[in-house]
Amino acid sequence: MILQGLKGVVAAETAIAHVDGEQGQLIYRGYEIGEVTANYSFEEAAYLLWYGKLTNEEETQKLKAALRSGREIPSYLADMIGHLPTEMNMMSVLRTVISAEGRLAYGWKPSIAEAIRLTAMVPVIIAFRKRQQEGKSIVHPKEDLDHVANYLYMLTGEIPSATHVNALETYMILTMEHGMNASTFSARVTVSTESDLVSAITAAIGTMKGPLHGGAPAEVISLLDEIKEAGDVETVLRDKLNRGEKLMGFGHRIYKTIDPRSVALKSKLLAFAGEDEWLDLSIKVEEVGIELLAELKPGRSLFTNVEFYAAAIMKAIDMDKELFTSTFSASRMVGWTAHVLEQAMNNVIFRPQSKYTGPFK
Repeated sequence: MILQGLKGVVAAETAIAHVDGEQGQLIYRGYEIGEVTANYSFEEAAYLLWYGKLTNEEETQKLKAALRSGREIPSYLADMIGHLPTEMNMMSVLRTVISAEGRLAYGWKPSIAEAIRLTAMVPVIIAFRKRQQEGKSIVHPKEDLDHVANYLYMLTGEIPSATHVNALETYMILTMEHGMNASTFSARVTVSTESDLVSAITAAIGTMKGPLHGGAPAEVISLLDEIKEAGDVETVLRDKLNRGEKLMGFGHRIYKTIDPRSVALKSKLLAFAGEDEWLDLSIKVEEVGIELLAELKPGRSLFTNVEFYAAAIMKAIDMDKELFTSTFSASRMVGWTAHVLEQAMNNVIFRPQSKYTGPFK
């Protein structure tokens, strides 16, 4: 029996994360995702995925220092960013610049130091490119800002609000890792040949670039924009359902119940109720949407997914749509590199079979 796309095939064992779509669970190294987002920073969650344990204060500060050190990209990469064609999209830029990284002697086997370096670089590349596209001066990293806050600072040139940092940080923790998805599998296949970490991450970025994987919450943003303009949540949603349209941001191909990432993100955003109109609107849209789906599509169990609240966050921080997938990639760098490190620990090259369906002459 051939399973197209390897659906349902177990290709590797992993101790990094557990995804259970039927039960609505996402677990990082034994910890429920809601517990991670409620209690830990981006750096602390990254430490958990890379090292397999929770960090202490001393280890956290060392990791923060290492990430800050990794933000300084060499001049040849900065020049490359500026000389790439203007029509080149952000994911293509990211893929190209990462592939040219060569300051460290990347080789076999990959190391956590290399993982930290590449994770630190990605937001800098994105911010450099975005500022250049806008004809604005480059904003260099700010030493006293942590990973997520520095990313927002480099994009805007302004110190971001705590509300926006917390919202984006929660999203980036939630999207750090999600099992054996297409880009993670791509990274593991690449490194299974005993190739280097840069090559594995370049492959993962190329995979994430495809619209069937990386995607973006752009359609959810269109929905929020429409509702904001109409000024009536229920009328817009009811009309869409009556016309047989999908409610963007509701339902997920993996989770058959509530997306645990959506729950974790919502619980964090509720703490900021009243502080941002887009976050408040998204909470209202979810409430009304679930009520209408239960009324008009009973038995379907359609709930909001992580991209629903991601859209609200992107609107709140005024992030350009072009940055959605690259920001997703900036967070997923942690998961990709964790999987590459795990693959290298007990490596076997991936070599599946194919069934020939051509002619015999």
